[in-house]
Amino acid sequence: RAEITGVYHIHTTLSDGKKSPDEVAAVAAAAGLDFIILTDHGRPNRESMAARGWKEGLLVLAGSELSVNRGHMTGLGFDMPDGSLSRIAEEAAAHISRNGGFTIVAHPYSDISWTWGDKFLYSGVEVMDAYSMLRGDFLRSLPALPALLVRPGYFLLKSLDRPDRLLQKWDSLTADQPVFGYFSTDAHFAYRVLFRLLRLHVQLDGPLPSEFEAAEKAVFDALREGRFYSAVDGAARPHGFRFDAKSGKTIFSMGRTIPFGPALTLRVQTPFPFRTSIRLLRNGRIVADGEGNALLHTVTEPGVYRAEVFLKERTPLRRDVPWIVSNPIFVRK
Repeated sequence: RAEITGVYHIHTTLSDGKKSPDEVAAVAAAAGLDFIILTDHGRPNRESMAARGWKEGLLVLAGSELSVNRGHMTGLGFDMPDGSLSRIAEEAAAHISRNGGFTIVAHPYSDISWTWGDKFLYSGVEVMDAYSMLRGDFLRSLPALPALLVRPGYFLLKSLDRPDRLLQKWDSLTADQPVFGYFSTDAHFAYRVLFRLLRLHVQLDGPLPSEFEAAEKAVFDALREGRFYSAVDGAARPHGFRFDAKSGKTIFSMGRTIPFGPALTLRVQTPFPFRTSIRLLRNGRIVADGEGNALLHTVTEPGVYRAEVFLKERTPLRRDVPWIVSNPIFVRK
């Protein structure tokens, strides 16, 4: 199993960003990323989606951020439509799904908020959004302002807050269906700093293919299946984190829906040379926690289980801000 790292939700000069796709790719490659996902505004943004490909040894993927009646959402992995996508969220999401793609609700509690409705037809939701969070929490971060000029990454880390409202909403959505959580940069500028701040860590069955279409499919399949976790990479490197379920000799990865049964064990692995604490949640409530490099939990009842990991030493993050947020494992009756 291979782990690759990327950044999701990026704007370029093809909508309201400050750098071209090629310039953004160069910054991302210098940051050591394996992939990026452009999400320029449009219904869809054809020019931005045409910028997909390998650039600077980096996999450049692209979707579009759509303005719809409920707010903003991103569409990824879909075939190009003949015309414009609908402004009705449900219609646009259905069209994208029919044409091989999936959708993610963007910055739902920002100034461009999302109206939820009775049914949730989308694959994912952004549970941490750097752009909205940093704008909304600027005053609280004033004590760290001198660091902005000399250590901008440190300033941004000090500015992050626990997205309680988003995490609680995500937990409520997963009660009815699989919904996957994303850390989003929503980068319009300051790409160099933001690309080191919040990242997605995608777990593949093997190495990332060298052929573009196969590589694109591998990443988008992993995202639509929830085989990834999000992390504040700017605080520490999280490679090696694992969250899975084991029943007998069978191991189930994040994102899987599995039947409840005897001898089902959840495993969180944090093999890092510094202190961390692990929190395991079921339906949004803590069922196990502890410090160390691993946490094992015997499942005694069905539910939606996910993990959070916190740094316990040498970190600018606030104590309640999770360093790692896994995607769930869905244990159903």
